[in-house]
Amino acid sequence: MSIQTGKWQEKLKDLFGNNVDLGEQVLSELSRDASIFEVMPSAVVKPQDAEDLKNLVKFVSDKKSGNPELSLTARAAGTDMTGGPLNDSIIVDFGNFNKIGEINHSTGSGHGYAIAEPGVYYRDFEKATLASGLLLPSYPASRELCMVGGMVSNNAGGEKSLKYGKTENYVEELSVILNDGNEYLLKALTIGELEQKKSQTDFEGDLYKKMYDLLETNYEIIKNAKPNVSKNSAGYALWDVWPARHIFDLTKLFVGSQGTLGFITKIKFKLIKPQKFSKLLVMFLNDIKPLGDLINDVLGYKPESFEIYDDNTLKLAVRFWPEMIKKMKGNAILLALRFLPEMMMLLTGGIPKLVLIAELTGDDDEAVLKSVSDLKKEIDAKFKIKSRIAKNLVDAEKYWIIRRESFNLLRKHVHGKKTAPFIDDVIVKPRQLPEFLPRLNAILEPYKNIVYTIAGHAGDANFHIIPLMDFSNEQNRLSISEIAEKVYNLVIEFGGSITAEHNDGLIRTPYLEKMFSPEVIKLFEETKKIFDPQNIFNPRKKVGGDMQFAINHIKIDK
Repeated sequence: MSIQTGKWQEKLKDLFGNNVDLGEQVLSELSRDASIFEVMPSAVVKPQDAEDLKNLVKFVSDKKSGNPELSLTARAAGTDMTGGPLNDSIIVDFGNFNKIGEINHSTGSGHGYAIAEPGVYYRDFEKATLASGLLLPSYPASRELCMVGGMVSNNAGGEKSLKYGKTENYVEELSVILNDGNEYLLKALTIGELEQKKSQTDFEGDLYKKMYDLLETNYEIIKNAKPNVSKNSAGYALWDVWPARHIFDLTKLFVGSQGTLGFITKIKFKLIKPQKFSKLLVMFLNDIKPLGDLINDVLGYKPESFEIYDDNTLKLAVRFWPEMIKKMKGNAILLALRFLPEMMMLLTGGIPKLVLIAELTGDDDEAVLKSVSDLKKEIDAKFKIKSRIAKNLVDAEKYWIIRRESFNLLRKHVHGKKTAPFIDDVIVKPRQLPEFLPRLNAILEPYKNIVYTIAGHAGDANFHIIPLMDFSNEQNRLSISEIAEKVYNLVIEFGGSITAEHNDGLIRTPYLEKMFSPEVIKLFEETKKIFDPQNIFNPRKKVGGDMQFAINHIKIDK
């Protein structure tokens, strides 16, 4: 159902002036993200500060009764692959919230912290933190394009999450604007501090009382609902708010909530001190059978990153090697020579089914080299596979670029078809992969209308499957729900999660009922009502998903 337009837009213009855009070009630009969807908004607001956000929430709250579909959807950089920042009402562009605050290097602990607003690009944030010898290690593959607010809202993870975990581990405090239009600070509370919050006779006190009651009354149900995999972004992370009954931390709920509970205005991140030295072991696998044992052996060496991509990804890289070279800095001829081994593999038919890259790090260069050498000897002897240690960081770079750029290569170069991230983020356990991957391929193989690559995080058994599809064909559009149903049934059979990093959005919210019991789904709905009783913030995500709405809004390029 589309929203009624007219008077409320005029009032919005009166309140926010030039910070409101109703023009077709801007609305069209913000109708898309990196997903398969296009949802045309009714207005775009670009607030200048927290006061603008407070007034915006109060405006929508006042107008909601006369315009039931009126809502607010936060947008950062628009790199989301689920349709998370898309909506047909008001899009709130956080581009003006782009300040980096204090960066503090705590001596002794090895940790520090930094303050940032949600519209800060991660690439700028990282440059600033590295200047102080610190790093936020949960960055995703879109590190050059994404904003930190999106990382928090999606609970982002990436190549370093194997060792360091996801964004949820690095958010210490959040300043947020909630349904009543006021700003609050969320952080971990002791039992005494929690009791003090609950004693308040205001919106905040009521919120803490209700969330405490929900979590305490349903403690065992929530505890048992936590997905038994190393990473998860599905649903609301209720299990992390009050896990041991001595710390109550609503930041754990807000991280990964996709803007459905309120607006984030400021973030305090915990930072790590990165390791000084790195060595990369590259492994070429022609047989999938030993994959589970191989991953288990590599994990014994505690790699910082452990990535994987398939033969289709490698073939793409070789096919478009001039573009890959452009991603690297240096002499073009010398860089081209670095791709000769991969080109020879392709020409001789010897290209591997899977390429695995394990990065070992440390503060002692010789110790790191010894570890990676020992690992190579062990896997060569045990699994009889080809492997090599990258000579240096420049030599290692091409393997990282192949891994990181596969999605962009697909998007740019395969004509007549579009990238279709809808089964793009499944996760199981590493030991299950030799059984899981053939069954996954068996589901996808009959669909001759799609081309796909498989890449991801081997150490977590988290795979990003990005098919290419022609959406001008109605049958292809309809097959999305059919394929997703089969793939998600398989993932749940293996006890996995339908999204490890990318979150639910429009594409996966309708499938949460497969992953979680009716009791847990009801708790998600109650959580949304406690924070957002008027359904102001980003509807149709996390709860109230509508598969028909999603299918109806698949982008069809003319």
